[in-house]
Amino acid sequence: MKKILVIGSNGQLGNCIRKIAPDFENKYEFLFTDSATLDITDEDHVADFFYDNKPDFCINASAYTAVDLAEKEKEKAFAVNADGVAHLAQACLEHKTILIHVSTDYVFDGETNLCYSEDDFTNPVGVYGMSKRKGEELALELNPGTIILRTSWLYSEFNKNFVKTMLNLFSQKDQLGIVADQYGQPTNANDLAEAIMNIIDYNPKTFGIFHFSNYPETTWYDFAKKIAEYSKSTVQLKPLTTEEYPTPAKRPRRSTMCLDKIEKDYKIEPKHWENSLEECLHILSE
Repeated sequence: MKKILVIGSNGQLGNCIRKIAPDFENKYEFLFTDSATLDITDEDHVADFFYDNKPDFCINASAYTAVDLAEKEKEKAFAVNADGVAHLAQACLEHKTILIHVSTDYVFDGETNLCYSEDDFTNPVGVYGMSKRKGEELALELNPGTIILRTSWLYSEFNKNFVKTMLNLFSQKDQLGIVADQYGQPTNANDLAEAIMNIIDYNPKTFGIFHFSNYPETTWYDFAKKIAEYSKSTVQLKPLTTEEYPTPAKRPRRSTMCLDKIEKDYKIEPKHWENSLEECLHILSE
């Protein structure tokens, strides 16, 4: 039975993979780790872990994701998002393990009105995006047998995310201001987990960079409006400009990604974000 190593299993994506793992128990053995059981920033620890466990697939769902804090903690962000990925890529190469590494739309600067393809020029505008882009480069340089999945605006019923933050604020406030001039694609982490398992099941494998999210694009403001509508909240939402809501880290204005490559190579058809949001809110309401 082939073995799947899931790194970052306590995060949103890791929890979503853990949730569907029983559906594959007759095909795969899952090994779930967190930073306590596998520190990817420690090259020797990674090498020893792979030698002992010899996984067939490695899903790297771990990351330093504190976008604003990364501006102050550059070394920590690069240690996890770049150096840690390099350690995994090298170990995967040595053990003929297929690496599936999760990246981000924040590798783009957002200065376009078009959707980004996998081959488009990257130009991250913050430390978080820079560290994630460096991780992509190192993974592909060290191990051509790598699949990189860029995703965006991830949320789920697990951990902290925009959807759960909004629901909490809706219960506390009568009015909220939400940024209305940043565009992207909300992505239910459960859909990403399913996509990853589809890729693992699919043969022959195509390696390289792929984009996966729900579709189409929207703004944070319209995303929040739909959360309020589906949750039957009476909160009043006010659209804000980026300038009216300054943050330590600059965000891309439009980081919308083209999704046709993953549909073509892996026959994965992303869901409409409103449908996936409704599914998540149903789970959270139970």
